[in-house]
Order: sequence, then C-alpha cells, then structure tokens
Amino acid sequence: MDILIVGGGKTGSYLATLLAEDGYRLRIIEIRKDLVCGLRAQFGEKDVILGNGADPLTLERAGVWHADVVVAATGSDEVNLVVSTLAKMEYNVGRVVARVNDPVNAWMFNEGMGVDVGINQADILARSVQEGLDLKDVFTILRLGKDDHAVVRVEVRSGSRVVGEALRDVELPGETILVAIDRDGDIIVPKGDTRFAAGDKIIAFTDSEGRTRLHRAFA
Repeated sequence: MDILIVGGGKTGSYLATLLAEDGYRLRIIEIRKDLVCGLRAQFGEKDVILGNGADPLTLERAGVWHADVVVAATGSDEVNLVVSTLAKMEYNVGRVVARVNDPVNAWMFNEGMGVDVGINQADILARSVQEGLDLKDVFTILRLGKDDHAVVRVEVRSGSRVVGEALRDVELPGETILVAIDRDGDIIVPKGDTRFAAGDKIIAFTDSEGRTRLHRAFA
C-alpha cells in the first residue's frame, strides 16, 4: 500500500515511523527545509519531497497518482483541507485522512471536502477524559462507523452481581455482543454456560447505551 503524508512535523513524522515499521511504502511532503534533512536521513532521499503539499505540482512529484491513502497532517487546517480536496476530487485517492488542529473547524472536515476520516485530536482527548470520569471501568478499544458503535473492554469487579453467573442468565443490552473473555491471560470464547469470575476482562461490541449498561452490570 502506498501512503502519502503531507506534513513532516512531529505528528507526521511519528505517523510515518509507525507506518514504515509496518512495511508500508511512504512518501512525505514537508515545506520546511530544516526538517527535510532529518526526514531524508530517516526515510530516504527520494521519499521526502521539499515543497508545499497544497500545490498540485508538488503532490504529483510525490506520486499522488499512485497513492492509496493521503494523510494531511500539517499544523494548518486550511492546508489540510486543500490537500484533502485535491487528493480526493482531482486525483481520486481512495482514502483521505486529515488532521483537525482547531476543534472549531471540525465541521468542515467532511466528505464534501474530500475527507474520509477527520482526526480531531481535541475531541478524542475530551472523549477519553469523559469516559475516564463517567465510565471508569469501560475502556474503548476501537470506534466503528458513524453510529457510536465500538469495541470496548470492561473488567468484572469482585462486587459485581454477575460474578458466578452464567452468560445465559445475564441480560445484555440489545446491541451488545460479547466477543471474548480475558481471564488471567487465557482467552475464552463466551458461550451460554460460561460463568463470569472477578477480574475477568470482557471484550464486547456495543453502542453508547450499551457501554453505560455494561458498566452497571459488570463493574
């Protein structure tokens, strides 16, 4: 998979490091000369392009025509939106991911502007804090889709009413599916006669209402 990252600052370079470790083919565009030397030393002379990622000619020099994914990761929302729109509308890139720097601008990072996924760092932080305050025992592993569905982990506390109960006797929220139970490092695929024990870490697929009810049931 070919990935083009626009913006080689701390966010872009860290992302590039992670993706390179996973074996993806990378190109990075960075406008600041002082950063380009370090990026080239790390990722290679040919894979780091000096230039403005919002310029179509620079995108073409970086191989945007062949990119499977474009990540707009600069510190400017305006630049990220221009990059996203060009990538999607002009070059038909299959997947466009954009960084949102100012939460006020988050509403603009939508499919109409060419953005498939907008990463609003402030919103992610706020949600993490909120979950940590409101649902201390429910940890979101992965969010899926646009309807607030997620894969979550919840630990069965010693005082929970489900300790010793069989799965078939525990009423789960309507859109909740138990995927696995981590019991002291052993993975158990839950069945109707599976009984819960204190310390079990439950992996479940659920929605926002389900997270609240799981917290009440297991914590």
